[in-house]
Amino acid sequence: MELFSLPSLFLLSTLFVFYIIKFLNKRNQRNCYMLHYECFKGKDERKLDTETCAKVVERNKHLGLEEYRFLLRTMASSGIGEETYGPINVLQGREASPTLLDAYSEMDEIMFETLDKLFHKTKGLVSPSDIDILVVNVSLFAPSPSLTSRVINRYKMREDVKSFNLSGLGCSASVISIDIVQRIFETRENAIALVVSTETMGPHWYCGKDRSMMLSNCLFRAGGSSVLLTNAARFKNQALMKLVTVVRAHVGSEDEAYSCCMQMEDKDGHPGFLLTKYLKKAAARALTKNLQVLLPRVLPVKELIRYAIVRALKRRTTAKRESSSSGIGLDLKTGLQHFCIHPGGRAIIEGVGTSLGLTEFDIEPSRMALHRFGNTSSGGLWYVLGYMEAKKRLKKGDKILMMSMGAGFESNNCVWEVLKNLGNKNVWEDSMDRYPELSKIPNPFVEKYDWINDDTMSFIRV
Repeated sequence: MELFSLPSLFLLSTLFVFYIIKFLNKRNQRNCYMLHYECFKGKDERKLDTETCAKVVERNKHLGLEEYRFLLRTMASSGIGEETYGPINVLQGREASPTLLDAYSEMDEIMFETLDKLFHKTKGLVSPSDIDILVVNVSLFAPSPSLTSRVINRYKMREDVKSFNLSGLGCSASVISIDIVQRIFETRENAIALVVSTETMGPHWYCGKDRSMMLSNCLFRAGGSSVLLTNAARFKNQALMKLVTVVRAHVGSEDEAYSCCMQMEDKDGHPGFLLTKYLKKAAARALTKNLQVLLPRVLPVKELIRYAIVRALKRRTTAKRESSSSGIGLDLKTGLQHFCIHPGGRAIIEGVGTSLGLTEFDIEPSRMALHRFGNTSSGGLWYVLGYMEAKKRLKKGDKILMMSMGAGFESNNCVWEVLKNLGNKNVWEDSMDRYPELSKIPNPFVEKYDWINDDTMSFIRV
């Protein structure tokens, strides 16, 4: 007696093939490919060189001699060069009275310039009408209609495009946006997404004298990026990279971590952005929490076992002295080849590099991005990536760890796998031959304004 008739076997076979195809499609949906990215580069007249910065500082009549000295020390040690870009209203001397139009103009220039270039370079591959998901992240500017609506209107995108407008997430918002896109990809087949990351600097220029709030003027500059992503398998051969994993960590439950990086007004009513001394500690704690989850996903088992054995032996012999040792003890190079550290400041870059056991070669891209473009908030990671690509460092099979930190306090990291040897022209095209040598030139602020530190200046009204 036959167990199954011929029609039954045919039906079972069909169902089996159907579920195999469904399973494979589900796996493909989890893929996230990067097709292209573009970074903003301002015009030469927007550059904040030493002379221009000095004029901006001189306009602030609330500053005294000690504030001038503080700014000189900060700029001299900031790691920022002479070619970063400033907001138009600040360059025009209107930082104390910004308008809504200033904010819109700054956003339009950055968003539309990067998107125009992105669509031009992917012409024939992707058009604005192909976009299924749009994510725009700008922490300090959330108008109505939203910035996503502004992009949709400009490029006449489809009525069913899924848009997400993120605010208040700080410098790590770009990785958060990528995480959102990846999660949506799991529910949508053959989707294409855009992530736009930038920040409004002009309307939030600090005009007071609180040192913890003056820091943001020294570090933050105009910039941003647009990134094109997809989970469609048909684009795999055109893709630059593939997302391996994303991990997010939030330590905002601690009061000091929550308040170490905050938009507020000073005691005199001047709005600005507060950066406290606890920021470094909050960043270290958030990064540690993040890497405890991320590293086991990307490092080989052999290295994890070695680390566990060494750590156990150290606990037995030098338990009390272990906390004073430098580095995390793991050899990250066993699973990762490149490191995009958020160019938030020289102290952050060097601190992360030291704690992770990285070399000067490893942190060079972040240091150069800070020197050439400054801290461009959530768009900063893409300038670092651009430096690596322009230097032809990225080879097929390499893995890149992107590390970002932002207000909250959060650490949001991701890992990309390079799918082909990269060396395309990008935002670094006119700067590449001058780096890293240009960053080694002594900061001109010291040469031109070191006289402020002269003791005799204490008796002169500045």
